[in-house]
Parts: sequence; C-alpha cells; structure tokens
Amino acid sequence: MEQDRKLAGNEKIETAIHALQKEMTDEMLAHTLTVIRKRAKENGHVIVSLDPLAGQDSLQMRVLCTDDGKRWFTAYTSFEEQSKDKNGVMSAFTAELGKIFRITLDADGIEGLILNPYHCTLMLNRQLIRIILGETAANE
Repeated sequence: MEQDRKLAGNEKIETAIHALQKEMTDEMLAHTLTVIRKRAKENGHVIVSLDPLAGQDSLQMRVLCTDDGKRWFTAYTSFEEQSKDKNGVMSAFTAELGKIFRITLDADGIEGLILNPYHCTLMLNRQLIRIILGETAANE
C-alpha cells in the first residue's frame, strides 16, 4: 500500500523516542532529533488527523490542548500509533514531515507538534522543530 511505504522508516523515530524516554539526557535528545531530521530529509511522512469540527471549506489539523492551556498539532508515525488515539478513528492523511513542521511553525497560537500523543510520545516545541530543520530560533 502506498501510504505504508511513505511511513516506512518511521520505526527509527519510534525506537529513538523509546530510548529517549528511558534515558532523558541531552545526548539522547540530540540523537532523537537527528533521527527525525534524517526522516524529514528523506521526505518521510507522518499521519495527520483532521479536526472534524473545522469548516468544510478548509482542512484543519487537529489541535490537542494540554493541561497548561497550550495548543499543539498532533501527528502519528504509524497506523498502529494512530489506533491508540482514545478519540477513535478520524479523517486523516499522510503528509511530509518537513511540510508539517513548516505548517506548525507558521500557525498562530500553536506551541508545536506532538508525535504520537497517546504512546511513544515526543513533544516538539517550536525551538526543537527549528533545530530539526537546521534553523535558528532567534525570531521566536
């Protein structure tokens, strides 16, 4: 299946996130960000859920609000990770990781992107996304 091929390689991201969760060090974070950067450069895709309450005139990525009131976009590295979403099956599509990072940075009121919000989770704030993209965070 075409979508499965677009997600092939994302298991490396999941492995890196699991390792980071076991050993929360700067070195493991750097390794995880490097793995994600490599997938983005390979035009790796993620699964993005759409907000079912958004108007029919536009597609809007689903937003998750954390307990501190911050708003985050969400994406999944695999269909298995998406299936763990407690909100059930939603409209979704695959998109290039690099483009999702750019959309996240361009969105007003969005803190960042949460990969796999219900398992194998990594919260990428704007600063971490810029690091992955090789940009500076001077204008943040």
